[in-house]
Amino acid sequence: MQPSRDIADLIALMARLRAPKDGCPWDLAQDFASIAPYALEEAAEVADAIERGDFVDLREELGDLLLQVVFHAQMARERALFDFGGIVEAITAKLIRRHPHVFGEARDLSPDEVAKVWNAIKAQEKIERAAARAAAGAPPEPEAGALAGVPSALPALVRALKLQEKASKVGFDWNDARLVIAKIREECDEMEREIEAGDKAAAAGELGDLMFALVNLARHCDIDPEAALRSTNAKFERRFAFIERALAAQGRKPQEASLAEKDALWDEAKKEEKSTKQKT
Repeated sequence: MQPSRDIADLIALMARLRAPKDGCPWDLAQDFASIAPYALEEAAEVADAIERGDFVDLREELGDLLLQVVFHAQMARERALFDFGGIVEAITAKLIRRHPHVFGEARDLSPDEVAKVWNAIKAQEKIERAAARAAAGAPPEPEAGALAGVPSALPALVRALKLQEKASKVGFDWNDARLVIAKIREECDEMEREIEAGDKAAAAGELGDLMFALVNLARHCDIDPEAALRSTNAKFERRFAFIERALAAQGRKPQEASLAEKDALWDEAKKEEKSTKQKT
């Protein structure tokens, strides 16, 4: 097959890979559950390409993410559940329905007003889904609490943030970031006690509490914790690479230098970054 810009060709290619008699053995062995982790991985790689500003890489990563949608659509078509066209139809209808200020009569709404309209439409959709299920004789959806609707497969930092946002909407929240900082100090003290006691399981629980509190602080400061940690990861990589280059210039490797030497080079890396920022 020749490369194509037509989505229909990609759908046909996926069907060929899943052909029972002469398709790809690996592709044929997959199901919804086995493929699900790849969708999360590809979404993370899309975010990474955006973070790095690498738009050549972004095009490829978006293609990998699109493949996950096509793969799921093909497996669903094989079971007569839905197909790619049904996915497109559903999201198109949802976008039109949730944007009455663009496709309907509502006009000149502020961003906050748009968010309120969006949430009101979502609530109405939930009522309509329940009615459709009842009409079809399907069992009703389980009663949903205030924290419902946050996928368990989300990255832990993102999921913690969304859970906290939902709890905040029903009044379960601090009204001052300084109270969150006090909670963080409390969790640090509890973590230290468990470390001293040598209770690894309890320490793991306290570490989770501490990280949850840090996410809460990020939310109160209007900071995306996932983006903040990605930025710090990148900073750590840059500074550690500086250490490796400096030691390589001396004919040495990091494991051949003392911690004090590596710490000194780390400080040099920080100074160099600060100097570069000031120049720009």
